[in-house]
Amino acid sequence: MTPSEIQSIKLRFGIIGNAPALNYAIQVAAQVAPTDMTVLITGESGSGKESFSKIIHALSPRKHGQFIAINCGAIPEGTIDSELFGHEKGSFTGANEARKGYFEVTNGGTIFLDEIGEMPLGTQARLLRVLENGEFIRVGSSKVQKTDVRVVAATNVNLLDRVQAGTFREDLYYRLNTVPITVPPLRERGEDIYLLFRKFASDAAERYRTRPITLLPDAVPVLTRFRFPGNIRQLKNIAEQMSVLETERDVDARRLAPYLPQDQASRLPMLLGGPGAADGSAAGNYSERDLLYKILFDMRRDMTDLKKMVLELASGQRPHEAQELLRQNSHLFSNTGAAAAFDGNGGNEYFLPAPASPYHSEPTTSYDDETPVEDIPHETEEETLSLDVKEREMILKALKKHNNKRKYAAHDLGISERTLYRKLKQYDLEQV
Repeated sequence: MTPSEIQSIKLRFGIIGNAPALNYAIQVAAQVAPTDMTVLITGESGSGKESFSKIIHALSPRKHGQFIAINCGAIPEGTIDSELFGHEKGSFTGANEARKGYFEVTNGGTIFLDEIGEMPLGTQARLLRVLENGEFIRVGSSKVQKTDVRVVAATNVNLLDRVQAGTFREDLYYRLNTVPITVPPLRERGEDIYLLFRKFASDAAERYRTRPITLLPDAVPVLTRFRFPGNIRQLKNIAEQMSVLETERDVDARRLAPYLPQDQASRLPMLLGGPGAADGSAAGNYSERDLLYKILFDMRRDMTDLKKMVLELASGQRPHEAQELLRQNSHLFSNTGAAAAFDGNGGNEYFLPAPASPYHSEPTTSYDDETPVEDIPHETEEETLSLDVKEREMILKALKKHNNKRKYAAHDLGISERTLYRKLKQYDLEQV
């Protein structure tokens, strides 16, 4: 597909931006549109997944049929089967008449199932039958009906994780994932952020009949470096807020800063160029465990460097400096009454007496410059490398830091509240 064809699709569907990952996603959507293949669109909430489902429908032979978008997470579990497949009169309390479901209404068209990961397991089995055979049964009926519907699904979670957790059917996952499309988050689209801001500011100015907000040169990098956890939706809200609240239409970095919440910036390291990145510059599909591994190994390296420094001070006949350094960093060592230091060659290991508590007055040993420090070999308890143990400890520390306020603990850990609740249940910490 030529760049001009991609640009034509952007103009038709109001898509703004030139990021390579965005262009590639549009190209895949346009190529798969003429077929009847099932498509799975993945991307963070607010990144614009529904626009791609509309592209697929509008460029397909089904474009004259009906298009319906359904948020699976917004329909109660008890009624989702009735909404999708219909029901017969009297099939349940309140079913006063027969009703057609979405799969029956959109026969010959396209149905977009957003947040497919929130679909109940029972409904997943019904959906799989539709995808395999084009058959469904209304709630309360025994009659098999046929439908010719193209399914486009979308999710903002990792469905393979749901499969491993037993909350999503593996056969349905592979049936949906015939053609995957990954929509990049806003923070990975570079200069597209500023282009979108100008568009939203212009729209807001037209709506409120005022001059558009203009960012001064020092404010543009501040905007483009922000992580935007709410993606395009959050950027649009910021542009509209500024259009209403700012008295000066030219905004510098200082005036922009209050509109970018600092507590929404990620505190976890960002891994670059990993597997799963669409263009080699994004973080890819790294899991929370991958990020935690990086944090733990960084901490381990820092601790090893500190131990080497202590040994150098001790070997240089400066035991007092070594004791002071140990006292200041005692939180990094085990509470065994001694602190370990490595010689850096992976061989010998030495121990120095732990510094005296500041709350007790005890005589200390006086060292002469000529008195060598005795090296006493000692066996240490092997440090655990279990990720589950470390992860549990970090969760406990975050909860303690924020007085058991789970919302703030989740922000501090860089995970969602839902993930934190799942971790608390996994590690039996629900009563904490």
